Amino acid sequence: MPNKIHYSKEAPAPIGPYSQAVQAGNTLYVSGQIALDAETGELINENITEETHAVMKNLDAILSVSGYSFGDVVKCSIFIKDMNDFGTINEAYGQYFKNNPPARETVEVSRLPKDVHVEISCIAVKA
Repeated sequence: MPNKIHYSKEAPAPIGPYSQAVQAGNTLYVSGQIALDAETGELINENITEETHAVMKNLDAILSVSGYSFGDVVKCSIFIKDMNDFGTINEAYGQYFKNNPPARETVEVSRLPKDVHVEISCIAVKA
């Protein structure tokens, strides 16, 4: 079965040569999302909590249009600009994974697209 590309108008359009999500079999690979408003293209970054929730909203839109949910997520990768924001990001992120949170790594990086403070990607699997 060929890979299937998924696209949600509820999440920002890719800003480069990549897909929002690619489904291979029953596994969905969601590209890293940042806090861009899908309608306006503006960054949502007044504070790190708001920015993290905007990222999670974009991930949710892509998961949903693909027939998945946060309950299907098995792995996340979190890239942050400042490890001092880890606790605040973790608190907001945790609201989306109340039971059986996925595996993940969190790494500090020197720079992210559009100079955002957080970017998150995920992998989801349907049983």
